[in-house]
Amino acid sequence: MKHIVAPSILAADFGKLRAEMEMVNESEADWLHVDIMDGCFVPNISFGSPVLKALKKYAQKPLDVHLMIVEPDKYLQQFADDGADVLTVHLEACVHLHRSISAIKDLGVMAGVALNPHTPVELLSEVIEDIDLVCLMSVNPGFGGQEFIPNTLAKIRKLREMSRKRKEELLIEIDGGVGVSNAAEIIDAGANVLVAGSSVFRASDPVQAIAELKAVRQFGTV
Repeated sequence: MKHIVAPSILAADFGKLRAEMEMVNESEADWLHVDIMDGCFVPNISFGSPVLKALKKYAQKPLDVHLMIVEPDKYLQQFADDGADVLTVHLEACVHLHRSISAIKDLGVMAGVALNPHTPVELLSEVIEDIDLVCLMSVNPGFGGQEFIPNTLAKIRKLREMSRKRKEELLIEIDGGVGVSNAAEIIDAGANVLVAGSSVFRASDPVQAIAELKAVRQFGTV
């Protein structure tokens, strides 16, 4: 099985969002990554329920919804109803993380947990068997176009080692500064979901950029 490529719509040209969606639909992308930001948990505001509904209307790929918001539990039902296929909450935003994970799974969607760059993966030890995906932030969350934080590779290796012992099928997603130049080492470290924003939507040929990301490595090379 090939790794998953999830272009991040945050980096798209919002003035031609329909065309950007059609490009993703026609590409080799597997998912569409959607960052929901509230200006509180992260220092930026992106979009919310109305935009997600619009994306779902035209998306032919699963929607990978990343909640960068405070009190995410209040909005899980809403975003699931809006069309999320994956719902990821931040460990740092959840007082009762196990409860949040259970609530997501009860909605019939995949449950993910995101970690900020400073958060150690060991904090997932009590819930790793309950989650479908871990999103490791490889930049400080809030803005696109940042450079990949090198220590993320060590975090990927630690998390993959944890998963081998307790949840072999865990999806490890990397979000921030991902492109063809570093995709191979990210996959070799143990990741299998690549979120790519600027490296796709700001490329001269976004469809080709996605194809190049898909062509990097195979599962099983770690």
